[in-house]
Amino acid sequence: MANLKELRNRITSVSSTMQITSAMKMVSAAKLKRAQDAITQMRPYAQKLEEILMNVSATLDASEGVYSRQSDEVKKVLLVTVSSNRGLAGAFNANVVKKALAEIQGNPASKYDVLAIGKKSFDLLRRRGESVIGHHNDLYDDLSFENVSAIAEALMEKFARGEYDRIYLIYNQFVNAAVQRVQLEQMLPVREVKNDNNASQLADYIYEPSKEEILEDLIPKSLKTQLFKAVLDSHASEHGARMTAMHKATDNASELRKQLKLSYNKARQAAITNEILEIVGGAEALNG
Repeated sequence: MANLKELRNRITSVSSTMQITSAMKMVSAAKLKRAQDAITQMRPYAQKLEEILMNVSATLDASEGVYSRQSDEVKKVLLVTVSSNRGLAGAFNANVVKKALAEIQGNPASKYDVLAIGKKSFDLLRRRGESVIGHHNDLYDDLSFENVSAIAEALMEKFARGEYDRIYLIYNQFVNAAVQRVQLEQMLPVREVKNDNNASQLADYIYEPSKEEILEDLIPKSLKTQLFKAVLDSHASEHGARMTAMHKATDNASELRKQLKLSYNKARQAAITNEILEIVGGAEALNG
């Protein structure tokens, strides 16, 4: 059994750790509220934009567009991994990396490059020897639609030049503070819109300007919105995962502190008992 001084030091250390994790939990909870509001406000806009895009393109053949180009053979693929710059968020970052590695290893015929948004996926994938062509670790310093749009425009330009046949997004979709789902989502080429003969899609509207011009403007805006939504989803998921992880860490530290205090009390009681026995033994020896 450890001595009393060692147990006291461990109790003090665990108590300090518990205070830190509890504070981090409260900070993440405050940040989660803002991030959650941002993604919940963004989703209806993204959904409506997609509906408009489907309505406009329902009667058009958009397969000839520069962002709709379908390759017969997928040779080069770009994975855009969206993670965080900091850890202590459970399996949040590891799940993104695992999804990326599974995609790469599952398609050996294609060459994969990675563009990392977030320091953690950048470091982990580069350490695994994957082809990481760049990163945007500073995006979270000023997370805005304008900054994300600049990244989306660069991706669209790479696809338009034929550098890649496919571009995928890998990110954590926010469900709630305790649940985040890893998503592999195709960004480019633009997915083909299937006409299901819905009345709203076939409605005969008068467009000004033409459908083609509207579609040409909507597709880039839709791609930027898609990337922005993925980043907002990941941002909210990060704070939810960290809040949950710090809550569990605080509970574990509390339980460990209870066990250490129990061990300390037992050791202290044993030391007192030994001292009493020594005194009684000494007294008996003197009397004898």
